[in-house]
Amino acid sequence: MIRSVSALLLSLLLALPAAARDLKIATLAPDGSPWMNAMREAAKAVEAGSEGQVRFKFYPAGVMGSDATVLRKIKLGQLQGAALTGSEASLVDRNAQLYSLPFLLHDQDELAVLRAALDANLAERMAAGGLRVLGTVEVGFAYLMSTRAVASTEDLRAAKVWVPQNDRVAETTFRSGGVTPVSLPLGDVFTSLQTGLVDTVANTWSGAIGLQWHTRLSHAVDLPLTMVMGYVLLDAKVFERLDPAHQALVERSFADAVARTGERFRRDNADAREVLLQQGLTLLPLSQNDAAQWREVGARATDELVAQGLIDAGLLAEARAILQRHRDGAAPPE
Repeated sequence: MIRSVSALLLSLLLALPAAARDLKIATLAPDGSPWMNAMREAAKAVEAGSEGQVRFKFYPAGVMGSDATVLRKIKLGQLQGAALTGSEASLVDRNAQLYSLPFLLHDQDELAVLRAALDANLAERMAAGGLRVLGTVEVGFAYLMSTRAVASTEDLRAAKVWVPQNDRVAETTFRSGGVTPVSLPLGDVFTSLQTGLVDTVANTWSGAIGLQWHTRLSHAVDLPLTMVMGYVLLDAKVFERLDPAHQALVERSFADAVARTGERFRRDNADAREVLLQQGLTLLPLSQNDAAQWREVGARATDELVAQGLIDAGLLAEARAILQRHRDGAAPPE
């Protein structure tokens, strides 16, 4: 009898976190950003739909520490989830940066084709790493922006190029092009542009304005460098302890909110590009030869990432084949 009661109490306690306390989500994104607005919108729908049984509490602006610290806190049960960029999520699975490989994608349509084929695969890989993907956010294409004209690979080698700390893809890309990049936390970039420690950065159009970097930049290369992606992730064990109806509610609410946020980012980036051009930003067009040289640098960097074991060779080959079929105008296989 005592053993039966103890077992019952234990099962109730195991179920308790999913139903009786807030699910804590941390992110580096600032409060008021599209990321945070989307997650709060989803959380509100979940709380209403579950009649308060499933709630979310958010910790924005890096108050819970770096990406590595946040992931460690999730393992310890101090947090239940995170919103991370692809480079940050690569600590969970190395292929989280697949869509962000340098010069892999030419436009938004190619991203849509690739996501339709590979989103589920990437989600399975994340789940194997212990985190459930609640949503994948398209933040937008990042472009090279600088305080002076950087229109060729030769110009880039003479530049002081910033890369985010721990972003192996960005660092490998620039080193493959003969550049020794300057690795800094995001919060140090604006001051570094002021002091001249760096003179070239990569960001989305809206990101450059949001971070006030545009006040120090005068030129941009008219060629998408990389697609910035984000993931909203929840501890898989916590998700599995939710009631099945609540699981469906959480997935639906976050997927819908994230999809709307992707549309918002696309509008914001288009508007921001126009604002920057009106304010005097010089857009540097590339010849076909120059663009081919840039893409060759990206291809070499990607092959090096595969050699280093940072991207799965089979997955990359599948992605390249999908994109080639799309570019050739062939219908995808059944």
